Formats: sequence, structure tokens, C-alpha cells
Amino acid sequence: MSKQYRSSVMASVHETAEGLTVAGVMSKRTMREFDQLCLTPVRRLTPEEIRGLRTREGASQAVFARYLNVSTKLVQAWEGNRRTPDGPALVLLHIAARQPHLIESVRQDAAADRPRQSRRRHERAHAVAG
Repeated sequence: MSKQYRSSVMASVHETAEGLTVAGVMSKRTMREFDQLCLTPVRRLTPEEIRGLRTREGASQAVFARYLNVSTKLVQAWEGNRRTPDGPALVLLHIAARQPHLIESVRQDAAADRPRQSRRRHERAHAVAG
């Protein structure tokens, strides 16, 4: 994945800093600070964009939350403009917006990986219920 910089000057500064980090002259912590200064931040999504992404996938808030590994209340807060996604959740939303087939792929993988009840456990569950 290519990095996007705020400007060509920032790209040069960042490249130099990466070289200093690799050489052991600059700490990784300082490099993270350069990342924050030089790299273009991920664009925030509006509540309407988040809702549109979810409805495009035909998912309820609860199902969409499971795809992103966040709570349903958090998705409701994003769509209600009470909170804004950030960090990994924001990046995942952008990936889902640009590569919608990945959401379907995750959904299929989750369904295939879901543990099946053993026959004995299934029978016990029905005996208790009945």
C-alpha cells in the first residue's frame, strides 16, 4: 500500500526519517510522530455515508457491527452523529466502501467458521427446552 503525504516536502522528510529509523539512529516512537505529521489523515465519514454503506450491504446495524467487530450501540452512535469512527474502525469503513466484496467475503468466512453444535449438545438443549 502506497503512502500518501501532505506534500512532496513531507514525503522527503518522511523518507529520510524512515532511513534514520532503519539505521537505528531514530527511535520507532519518533518515527510514529513523523507518521502523524507527514502522512495524509484518513478522511472522516459522515453519518449518512456510514448509513449508506451499511444499507448498500443490506445489513442491519447489529449485523454491520459484527462485520466490523464493534458494538451495535457504536454503529447507532455513528449513524446518529453522536460519535465519529476513528482509528482501525475508520480504516475498515473505508476499505468496506472501496472494496464491498470484502464484506461479503468476511460474512462467508464467518458463516463457515461458526462452530456447529455437537449432536449430544443439540439433544440436551432440546430436552431442556421441551
